[in-house]
Amino acid sequence: MARYIFITGGVVSSLGKGLMAASLAALLQARGFKVRIRKFDPYLNVDPGTMSPYQHGEVYVTDDGAETDLDLGHYERFTGVSARQADNITSGRIYSDIIARERRGDYLGATVQVIPHVTDAIKDFAKAETDGLDFVLCEIGGTVGDIEGLPFIEAIRQLRNELGRDQTVFVHVTLVPYIAAAGELKTKPTQHSVKELTALGVQPDVLVCRCEHPLPEGERAKIAAFCNVRKEAVIPALDAKSIYEVPLNYHSEGLDFEVLRAFGITPGLAPDLRRWHDIADRLHNPEGEVTIGVVGKYVGLPDAYKSLNEALVHGGMANRVKVNVRWIDAELFEKDDAEIAAHLELVDGILVPGGFGERGSEGKIASVRFAREREVPFFGICLGMQMACIEAARNTAGIGDASSTEFGRTEEPVVGIITEWMSPEGLQTRAAGGDLGGTMRLGAYEAVLSGNSYGRGQAGAAGVSAAKSL
Repeated sequence: MARYIFITGGVVSSLGKGLMAASLAALLQARGFKVRIRKFDPYLNVDPGTMSPYQHGEVYVTDDGAETDLDLGHYERFTGVSARQADNITSGRIYSDIIARERRGDYLGATVQVIPHVTDAIKDFAKAETDGLDFVLCEIGGTVGDIEGLPFIEAIRQLRNELGRDQTVFVHVTLVPYIAAAGELKTKPTQHSVKELTALGVQPDVLVCRCEHPLPEGERAKIAAFCNVRKEAVIPALDAKSIYEVPLNYHSEGLDFEVLRAFGITPGLAPDLRRWHDIADRLHNPEGEVTIGVVGKYVGLPDAYKSLNEALVHGGMANRVKVNVRWIDAELFEKDDAEIAAHLELVDGILVPGGFGERGSEGKIASVRFAREREVPFFGICLGMQMACIEAARNTAGIGDASSTEFGRTEEPVVGIITEWMSPEGLQTRAAGGDLGGTMRLGAYEAVLSGNSYGRGQAGAAGVSAAKSL
C-alpha cells in the first residue's frame, strides 16, 4: 500500500511548495522508491484553462490532455513521471461532479454537505490509481487559513485517522522572515501558522522553513519547541541559485531522512545523487552561452512561460551552454521598426510562444519577419507558429491581408480555428458562442507529416543523424 506525504503551506503564498514536493520526490526516487505527485487546488475554477496567465501563471497540459497547474511541470521535470488528469483536482471540479450527481439523484435524497461528500471526494482522488507506488505526495495549494482550503485540510485529517501514522506524514512549508532593522529572523509567523493548522486537527511531522539567511540553532530549537516537532525535523530552506540545486540542498539539510524517519522507515543507504550533481556541474561550468529572445504578450510574469523557460535551460544543460533569455513584449514591435532591430539584433535565436487574442499579434509577426530576413534561428510554438504562417503568406506569397479566424472574420483566412476533431472519447466539436474551457485539442498525439513537406524532410534527416550518432 502506498504511503502518503501531505504538503501544506503557511504564512504567505509562493513559498515553493511545488518545488519542495518535486525535490522530495526526486530524493525518494534516488533511494529507489516509486513516487507520484498530486496537486489539490482549492480555487473554484474547474481547471486553470480559462484563467489569465497573470492570475495563475502557465497552464500545464498533460499527455492525456488535461489543463493543470504549472507545478505539475515541476513534478515531471524533477521525477520523469508523466503527469496526467488524475494528478490535479480543484474545488471547482469536485463541486461540479457532486452537483451533477445530486441532480441525477445519486445521493438518494440525502442532504449534500461538505462533510462527508466533498471530503470523501477529495480522499477518493488522493487514493485513486496508486497501485505499485511507494509514496504519493499530495500538495495542497494556497495557504493554511484560506476558507476554500478548509475541506482539503479536513480531508487529510480524516486520512490520517483512516490510514494511520505509519502511512501518512504531514510536511508544512512556512516562512521565517528576516527583519532588517532588527537584524533578526522571526519565528512567530511560523508558530502562528502551525497553531492554526493544529487547530484544524493536523499536526505537522516535518517543518520546511523558507528563509533568506541561515537559520541559527537557537531559532531552530525555538521553532521545534513551540511547534511540537523534533529539532532535526525543522528543515532550513534557503534560496538557491537554480531550482535544480534544490534537491541537493534539501538532502544536505536532511529532508528525505526526516520524512522516512517520520514513517518509521530506516533510511539505509544514501541516495544516488550523481544525476543531480552532474546537473549542478553543467549549470555552473558551461562551455559557452547563447541569448534567446522570447517575443510574447505575457512577459510581465515569467511564470506564464514557465515550461518554455525550463525547456531552454534543459537544452543548455544538455549542451553545456548557458542560456540567457531576453523577455520582449511583442507590443513594442507594433510601434517602431527601430525597436525590432534594437531588441533582436544581438540575440542568437528568436522564439515566439503561444497566447490568445489579437493583442501583440502584429508584433509577433514583425519578429518572425526579422528572423526570416536576417536568417536568425526561429521557433514558433502554437500561436507563434500561426504567426509564422501569416508572415510567410503576407511577405513571400503576396497575400497582403492574410490573417487568422482566431481574431475574427477575415477575407484571407490562411489560419483557421479547428472546430472539430477526434479524441479517445469520439468526435469533439467547438461551436461559436460555446464554452471556452476545455475546447481545444490538447495532449500528446501522433503527428503525421506529409511526404513532400519540408517538415517531413527535416524530420527524416534528423532521424538519420540521430541513428548515425548512436
